[in-house]
Amino acid sequence: MLPGGARTGPPLDRRVAAIAGLLLLASAINYMDRQTLANVSVRVTEEFGLTNQQYGRLEEWFGYAFAAGSLVFGVLADRVSVRWLYPAALLAWSAVGFVTGFATDYQSLLVCRGVLGFFEAAHWPCALKTTQALLSARGRTLGNGILQSGTSIGSIVTPLVIWWLLVRQGHSWRFAFQLVGLVGTVWIAAWLAVTRAEDFHLRDTGPVTGAGPGGPAGTGWLIGTGRKLAAVLVVVTVINTVWQILRAWIPKILQQEHGYPESTTLWFTAGWFAMSDIGCIASGWFAWWLAGRGWSVKWSRVATFALCCIPCLGLVAMPGLSAGPLLLTVLLVAGAGALGMFPIYYSFTQDISRRHQGLVTGVASFVAWIASAWFQQPFGRLADKTQSFSIGLAAAGGVTLVALAAWALLWPDDARGDRETHTDGG
Repeated sequence: MLPGGARTGPPLDRRVAAIAGLLLLASAINYMDRQTLANVSVRVTEEFGLTNQQYGRLEEWFGYAFAAGSLVFGVLADRVSVRWLYPAALLAWSAVGFVTGFATDYQSLLVCRGVLGFFEAAHWPCALKTTQALLSARGRTLGNGILQSGTSIGSIVTPLVIWWLLVRQGHSWRFAFQLVGLVGTVWIAAWLAVTRAEDFHLRDTGPVTGAGPGGPAGTGWLIGTGRKLAAVLVVVTVINTVWQILRAWIPKILQQEHGYPESTTLWFTAGWFAMSDIGCIASGWFAWWLAGRGWSVKWSRVATFALCCIPCLGLVAMPGLSAGPLLLTVLLVAGAGALGMFPIYYSFTQDISRRHQGLVTGVASFVAWIASAWFQQPFGRLADKTQSFSIGLAAAGGVTLVALAAWALLWPDDARGDRETHTDGG
């Protein structure tokens, strides 16, 4: 049973646990479909004769489509039953992933990537709507933690599956897309078998606090949030761009620039995502530990964010590194630092307005994906021009200091607000 998740009898308790497991699997499937291209990127670019700029355009289209889908499905999740919207969206993105295996040229691949991004964006609003409906406020942290952990599972499993299919079995990269696409159909059948329409009507009945002076319908809550919102938008633009560049390009960096074999790259990629997950968990724990020892909430988070910047700054040394243990170590710890920034970001956004949390995160997500998508093609173009990914990686590592400055300088050091937040979180 999930803590705080039960509010009726044992049958719902068991169903909540089963649905939590399905949410974890949905996150894994979401990232498996997303990461398949990155893990077969060298084979795809060689078969279609693509430049790095063209590969960057594939990621660019995915990002723009994901941004649009975040807004569309964010609205739909509040108006359409998630019991039907969720499997419909998952069926759509799984079908697109499957069809990608039949792409005959660059244009068809580009279209598939864009449509995939649009439908994959449905995952988070649908999944978070589900945890909101099924779990009490006390249990949602655990439920959302299980949900988030699925992305790491999917990212770790994907390169291992592709290694087995392509390296061990000798299949084409196309078969990888088709197999991963089929996985979603099993999930859909399980979702419809486990869930009930009434599951999604459950809500906490307690008052909503922290709505701000404007109330639920007014705009007064915006008063005093300008600096906070500015900090959030600056930070999410930086950290999402850095993360998306690392996520999408590491296989090409290792194989094309540093000469690592495909098998080694796939195993390293699995380890890289595992290391990133460790960084994410450690970041959340360390900020909590500092706050428990008398640090203000703001500065416990800022200090933790600063520690995450340190391994990312190691990327600045990439132009001087060649293949070997040091290069791999720099990439591993940079992944841990890059993903470790996200729990801090989530925590700060939750302090802007509890009642308008969906609006804040929706706008931030849209801005983040537009920015990260735009940078993908210039990153590839720079690699084509310099015959190296290192300069772009160095810039990505250095720009994290801009995000750190935004938290330190733009976010108000409000002692009263810090105490309230700490009490709520305790």
